Amino acid sequence: MVSEANEPGSESGKRSDDRRGVPEGTPQEGGASSHLAAQLSPRSPGSFAAAAMVTPTASCMETRRLTLAERLYLPQVVEGVAVTTRHFVRNLALHTLHLFGLARDKSAAVTTQYPEQRKPYSEGYRGAHRLTLKPDGSVRCTACFLCATACPARCINIEAGEHPDPEVEKYPVRYEIDTLQCIYCGMCVEACPCDAIRMDTFVHPRLWGYRREDFIEPKAVLMERSRILETRGRDALMDDMQRAYQEGQDVGPAVEPKPA
Repeated sequence: MVSEANEPGSESGKRSDDRRGVPEGTPQEGGASSHLAAQLSPRSPGSFAAAAMVTPTASCMETRRLTLAERLYLPQVVEGVAVTTRHFVRNLALHTLHLFGLARDKSAAVTTQYPEQRKPYSEGYRGAHRLTLKPDGSVRCTACFLCATACPARCINIEAGEHPDPEVEKYPVRYEIDTLQCIYCGMCVEACPCDAIRMDTFVHPRLWGYRREDFIEPKAVLMERSRILETRGRDALMDDMQRAYQEGQDVGPAVEPKPA
């Protein structure tokens, strides 16, 4: 009994008849190998580039053997020590000459004595956050939660409430940023549709205290940074932070004031 799949008139029977007398491994019409061969034929443009991509070359498979000196790592160690020694001797000599008023035109490596000395941050520096204000002094944020949604660290917590002004839909009753969890990527600034949050304070995150909750900055602290920038200028935030460090103030925004 002959099955329908092997009947001469069936589709599978035609394929089996077509392969009779054909050597094994010969690409057939319509097969994957014939399709690849057509793509790599010399008549098609770019066939040589495609063949180079498909066929691995012997040079790609070869791995150069390390020499004895490279396996010992001695030349690299000597080169590293030489670079360190060269910089040390040069800086020591220049600093010594500067003490006697010589070679003033050549600068040596200098360590910034922070916090007594500090270098200004660049214009693109992403510093501590601040909430921008409206002309009447209220917060510009509309509690749309886009910044909290875009934050990859999930460090922004917002509690929305009904605004007293009937023309304003809502506002943030509570707006907090966990500065220990924040990665300062700036995604919150990019996601905000009303320019309510910025990172242009040009100050690094402050050390608020000794507990995790000390580093949670509430809405009042974020708004105060905008008021200081508007009234006292860019350097006032850094001056206030350094003054707090020097006076030993370790009371954070989420910490109760210490009794006198």
